[in-house]
Amino acid sequence: MARKKGELIYKIYRAFSYGLSPMINLHLRWRKFRGLEHPKRWTERFGRPSLPRPAGPLVWFHAVSLGEGMAAIPVIKCCLTRRPDVTVLMTSTTLSAFEVIKKELPANVIYQFAPVDAPAAVEAFLGYWKPNAIILIESELWPNLIIGAAKEGSNKQAIQFQLLQAPPLVINFSGDLKYAVEDTTLAGDNGLEELQEQLKHRKVWMASSLHRGEDKIMLRVHKALKEIYPDMLTIIVPRHLEVGQEIVLELQRKGISVALRSRSDKLSLGTETYVVDTLGELRELYRLTPIAVIGGSFLPGLAGHNISEAAVAGCAVLTGHYLGHFNHMVQEMQRLNPSSVLQVSGDMLVEALIELFSDAELLETRRAAAKQAYHALSNGVVENMWRLVQFHILDKSVPM
Repeated sequence: MARKKGELIYKIYRAFSYGLSPMINLHLRWRKFRGLEHPKRWTERFGRPSLPRPAGPLVWFHAVSLGEGMAAIPVIKCCLTRRPDVTVLMTSTTLSAFEVIKKELPANVIYQFAPVDAPAAVEAFLGYWKPNAIILIESELWPNLIIGAAKEGSNKQAIQFQLLQAPPLVINFSGDLKYAVEDTTLAGDNGLEELQEQLKHRKVWMASSLHRGEDKIMLRVHKALKEIYPDMLTIIVPRHLEVGQEIVLELQRKGISVALRSRSDKLSLGTETYVVDTLGELRELYRLTPIAVIGGSFLPGLAGHNISEAAVAGCAVLTGHYLGHFNHMVQEMQRLNPSSVLQVSGDMLVEALIELFSDAELLETRRAAAKQAYHALSNGVVENMWRLVQFHILDKSVPM
């Protein structure tokens, strides 16, 4: 009964998506006009390739946006090392993810925009690339993509998964890929080493992944701390670029000196704030500061953000109480080391930061605790994921 109901829902969805195809076409063109799709490669969203398909087996890794895409990269690198005979195709959906991920992927990975979940686009994409296996790294499920893949030769678990009827024996947990962040050093060609030198003798803290409204909380914190530490610098990293422009205008309106990352502004002793209005640099930016306050968590209705990048960089990690599904990550780290993550309200943030700035030993304890907890949780995640991919997918779908 449940399966028949699921099949009926899928038939309705497929018919609905067929009917909406002209609207989807117009919507993508409108997004291109607004600069939300790639100006030259936007037709890939219709399943039209821009690169040739190499001969031989091909494995398709798909992620919707930047976070999932970055999580996929360590697994992709492992796949290329262990199975050099396999071509890897990587897709993502958003332009912002594309611009960042393309710089991180190995040169021999084919990178395309994912097709929209319309029957014609999915069929064109699958018909051209003919993937031997598909690995979805995302929180969204697209019926046309998964059912279409099943028709092209994927096993029946694809259909059962889409209908939420996957038998327990095919469900495995390798660990959380959010902990698969690669431990990198500052790149020498982006000016961050020079910025690090400028910050060497100043008290610094970072408020990252801020959502609209949280900037007001951080501005109050900045003003309170500035009265105690006149040489302090606050680094502000908004979650969305448009919020960054609003923050800059607000800082200027209040007479607070601000340097802008996108303009490559230099810091002077009088610079109070540094706003990072660029994409894809957060992982390296965490290495500039001993303290990271992770946004998306200080106002009701928000759901937190990944804290692992700050932890692996050796920051003392602070976050709010509105964490959504990231609450599990915080609890895991705190279980391993209670000092690894400090949860505070916006009202208590000033007091918490003063304590860290005034107690060097406490600051180093929290920095070390965050890094230690991260490494304990990340240990073996990529290897476990690789073993599952190899056993359940590659060994059965991609012969040597």
